[in-house]
Amino acid sequence: MPKRLLKRYLPDHDTIRQHRHLRWFGRLLHDPNLWHLNRRSVPGAFSVGLFMAFVPVPFQMVLAAGAAIALRVNLPISVALVWITNPVTMGPIFYLAYKTGALILNQPLEDVSFELSFDWLASQLAQIWQPFLLGCFLFGTLAALGGNLFIRTFWRLSVRKHWQLRRERRRQRREDRMERETDTPTPAGILQEDRESREITGKITGKATGRID
Repeated sequence: MPKRLLKRYLPDHDTIRQHRHLRWFGRLLHDPNLWHLNRRSVPGAFSVGLFMAFVPVPFQMVLAAGAAIALRVNLPISVALVWITNPVTMGPIFYLAYKTGALILNQPLEDVSFELSFDWLASQLAQIWQPFLLGCFLFGTLAALGGNLFIRTFWRLSVRKHWQLRRERRRQRREDRMERETDTPTPAGILQEDRESREITGKITGKATGRID
């Protein structure tokens, strides 16, 4: 089931609540809807986390948590997915987003490097902000929609398979019970067999007595 798979990898409640960047949300983190795993909260959390992963600012986790609280979707999933853009993957992903935006706007490419810091935003973003933000918005929107659709489809197929397995197990148990009932003689059958046995024994005894007489 999707719930078991997700619970295996998600951080627990205390880890999220005590995180130094998230604990200032305070009592808002106690909303039970932020921790549910169901067909509404999980796809919504995928949309939030994947979109925020392409927002080119520091503290993406805070933005994802705020959006999850506002939309009342699963908080751990929303926060975890922003790490798709991490120090290793951030450069290639953001460069591809910038290149896509420049291609759409028909602008020449600038020689820039990417990092999520306030210094970079102050020094580099002004040169490329239009194509870069356009590419990030497109990538984030497509990732959010694609992730939402994928998890909805995966969830539906998993639930369907689970119910099919339950029906199959129920049918198998019913067949096994019927087979046992067929093999086990009933009280009426036992009485009938006993009656027939006595009749046969009586006939044999009578014939034997007749021969002796």
